[in-house]
Amino acid sequence: MTTQFAGKVALVTGGASGIGRATAIALGRRGAKVAVADLNEGAAETARLINGDGGEASFYKCDVSSAAQVKELIDRVVASRGRLDCAVNAAGIEGKAAGVTNDTEENFDAVIAVNLRGLWLCLKHEITQMLKQGGGAIVNLSSIAGIIGSPRSSAYCASKHGVIGLTRSAALEFAKSGVRVNAICPGGVDTPMMERIYTQVPKMRTATPQSHPLARMADPSEIAAAAVWLCSDGASFVTGCVMPVDGGYSAQ
Repeated sequence: MTTQFAGKVALVTGGASGIGRATAIALGRRGAKVAVADLNEGAAETARLINGDGGEASFYKCDVSSAAQVKELIDRVVASRGRLDCAVNAAGIEGKAAGVTNDTEENFDAVIAVNLRGLWLCLKHEITQMLKQGGGAIVNLSSIAGIIGSPRSSAYCASKHGVIGLTRSAALEFAKSGVRVNAICPGGVDTPMMERIYTQVPKMRTATPQSHPLARMADPSEIAAAAVWLCSDGASFVTGCVMPVDGGYSAQ
């Protein structure tokens, strides 16, 4: 445990597993009071892990695609903790593997609703609160699929490209108000989401690690480390940044 984030309140959406869980735990270990949000009850286990490790965390059930639930989430966090200093918007779904011509409206809409509209809703209410208190830091989870295209991933790529646009626009809009907004673009990461993707496209299990110059997948904690830094005072002059954490994938 360290005191890097002592006295600060952090929100992590998508905190039930993967990058969200790793980020929530990392912030908790650095002294932040962590609000762990997810539609999945696994986020309650994340909060228990943080508390068991000597940190302080609470679980908040929330569907980020619901405007009412996102507003209620921020209201509840502030009512309980008094403020919101940093937020990591990691909630996301992969949807079904489908290309442009064979995707369905239902799948496309579901992916956009969570990954893009949901993230916008979180930004909207997080920034509104941060403006009231004089500033804050936000990290959005995009993807290397937000930088490059990928076959059979049209909805997911569209959503993650959109996250980058939202990040840059918000960063410019609120730079002079003390709110920093950045994005991380992970490459392949060993997460439950990735396991579900392998089920849809089995050949990716061996192909994905080798597609990265570092020839391996990332551990969620490696992505969390980048998110924690962007939330910290050490990144005080960083906003509007789109940071690949991808083992060199996007450099090819």
